[in-house]
Amino acid sequence: MLTSLSIKNYALIDHLQVNFNDGFSIITGETGAGKSILLGGLSLILGKRADLSNLKDTSKKCIIEAVFNVSNYKLKGLFEAEDFDYEEQTIIRREILPSGKSRAFVNDSPVNLKGLQVLGERLIDIHSQHQTMQLTDNGFQFQIIDALANNDAILQDYKVELKSYKKLQKDLKELLTFQAEAIKEHDYNSFLLSELVEANLVDGEVETLEEEYETLNNIEGIQEKLSEAHQLLSEEEIGVLGSLTNLKNVFQKLSGISSKYEDLFNRVNSSLIEMDDVFSEVDTLQEELDADPARLEVVDSKLKAIHNLMQKHVAEDVAELIQIKNALEEKVSATESLDENIQKKENEILTKTKQINKISKEINKTRVAVIPQLKKELETILASLGMPNAQFKIEATLKDAFFANGQDELTFLFSANKGGQFNELKKAASGGELSRIMLAIKSVLSNYIQLPTIMFDEIDTGVSGEISNKMGDIMQDMSKTMQVFSITHLPQVAAKGHSHFKVYKEDVDDVTRTNLVKLNHDERIVEIAQMLGGIEMSSSAIAHAKELLN
Repeated sequence: MLTSLSIKNYALIDHLQVNFNDGFSIITGETGAGKSILLGGLSLILGKRADLSNLKDTSKKCIIEAVFNVSNYKLKGLFEAEDFDYEEQTIIRREILPSGKSRAFVNDSPVNLKGLQVLGERLIDIHSQHQTMQLTDNGFQFQIIDALANNDAILQDYKVELKSYKKLQKDLKELLTFQAEAIKEHDYNSFLLSELVEANLVDGEVETLEEEYETLNNIEGIQEKLSEAHQLLSEEEIGVLGSLTNLKNVFQKLSGISSKYEDLFNRVNSSLIEMDDVFSEVDTLQEELDADPARLEVVDSKLKAIHNLMQKHVAEDVAELIQIKNALEEKVSATESLDENIQKKENEILTKTKQINKISKEINKTRVAVIPQLKKELETILASLGMPNAQFKIEATLKDAFFANGQDELTFLFSANKGGQFNELKKAASGGELSRIMLAIKSVLSNYIQLPTIMFDEIDTGVSGEISNKMGDIMQDMSKTMQVFSITHLPQVAAKGHSHFKVYKEDVDDVTRTNLVKLNHDERIVEIAQMLGGIEMSSSAIAHAKELLN
């Protein structure tokens, strides 16, 4: 419920601060006093876009703040979904800066307008005559029936299954699209894959092959150099091994004289051992080295094939070629198993369809069961509001299609006159009749679900006498389970309120200002008397006002 409202520097409002109670609150005031300004300020709290022209003083910012008690609204989930800080006493603030920039806050945390609109819809329902067109909306008509049928839980189950069904359908569509494209590419992909498989690729083999190629391609030169090395090492008199052996013998004779010579002996001996090993290695290499033109051709062919594949697939190395091969294998394999996957997905959709059909039948059953009750309650209320011949024809017919809220097609027809033909609400009911129908529906709904604070904006326009008195009774009865506001010009309705506020204009320092004040009992008598008989109140008007209040 709305517990307080503060408006600063908005339109004709300089500074307004007012507290509200639960129950039924009345707002009255002369035409042009500023009731629409009050609603405009409140709509900013609910997420309406701001307009710089609404600033009273364009050099100062406009601040509108409202406090709501949301403890009974079960809004924790919504707060979490929108990433708002949850507080039972929730404060919403809008600021319009002189620059034209607008900011919104929920419990002092910045929020965007979309999130504020989502929250606002759950806090206040501002109902004016033009909003009666909501009655003609099929979605709203379903909400009425589902509220009476207590379908919240089963509708949630349906939405979960429908979401899963749509995901399966999307997956199947993607598979079929992929299949259509894959069939075109399958032969080409298979050809590319066979080339890569035939190449028998091994990561890192290019370096090995290139080394082997260089060896085989330069075998005569290598043989010549190895022979030269062999000779340098083994020449009898001047070869490295012979010289090192002589040097070793020299230092061996000196090693007994001093440790210095022994150290030199060890180093020369170590070098001799190393050179002897080098000599053996050269010997082995000479023996292994063999001209093999056939192998050279094989290596050359393999390298050319790999380089051609790298160029063809724009690959940096063999590792990347292997990745491309693996990807092609997956594509070819996926194409070859598509029929099986498509069949599996179709079976899943068939199973899901059966589940949704089952839930839909339950939803239809509960809706059909409560429709007679809804018709009776609405027609009874409308009869008391001066529409004794009002009749509804409401049918929920199960269809094959899956809609957002089930498989029902809803027929919601109305006839205002006895013997009249049933037709859609927007065609069968006048504006005044739609207002009364909406009041009747809101009254019925208040008995089944927790509605947000509702503000009726002159819903009683065009009615008077006993009908207006009954409208007041209905709104007063609704206020037993929710907070109700009524902006009205009718004294019969005004007298029904538990609290009474008056919107008025006053001139201060040659500046017109709009204000809102809560009336005490005596002030209510005066206000209602003036509503009955005008500014010049007669004694009978005052007496009538007292009678209405009592």
